[in-house]
Amino acid sequence: MQILRVDSSTTGDQSVSRQITDRLLAHFTEKHPDAKVVTRDLVADPLPHIDPITTKAIRTPVETHEEAVAAAYPDQRAVLDEFLASDVVIVGAPMYNFSIPSQLKAWLDRLGVPRVTFQYGENGAEGLAGGRKVVVASSRGGEYTNEAMAENQESLLTTFFGFIGVDDLHFVRVEKTGFGPEAIEAGLKAADEQIAKL
Repeated sequence: MQILRVDSSTTGDQSVSRQITDRLLAHFTEKHPDAKVVTRDLVADPLPHIDPITTKAIRTPVETHEEAVAAAYPDQRAVLDEFLASDVVIVGAPMYNFSIPSQLKAWLDRLGVPRVTFQYGENGAEGLAGGRKVVVASSRGGEYTNEAMAENQESLLTTFFGFIGVDDLHFVRVEKTGFGPEAIEAGLKAADEQIAKL
């Protein structure tokens, strides 16, 4: 049993999404006390945005790799292997400017790998990365629910994880984080209720 925690908020101790991932990790480690816990902080240890070398390392067969691509491959593949080895994946995903942080997008770019996490067949795309629970810790400064203004955050993640075959996907959401401490406290209390049901 492995639990992977991924954080992408840049606001440190003020981060609400990190408070949610704290709570989620405590919940799942209580349920699975023998689980191995792996953490990936995309702010403390950011992944660079993909470039021609890393794209080839991620997406092309190993036997075709020239020297620079072969050198890049182990680090790129390690991100994917960490995800595939995990039974529970906790993803901290605050809404930044109506989407997700760019560092989280860089992480996702290493998970969408042809013939590994998805493939195309006669019936179109088929996800290959099912069999794990993914829980997204979503925080938003305003109150958006599922309005179009928030579409590029949660629906992006829903679409991406669904595309690679994750069918056990949950969101724990705290909104109105920009409204002050009382609103945050109320949101976290509601989040605790959601977490208890997972």
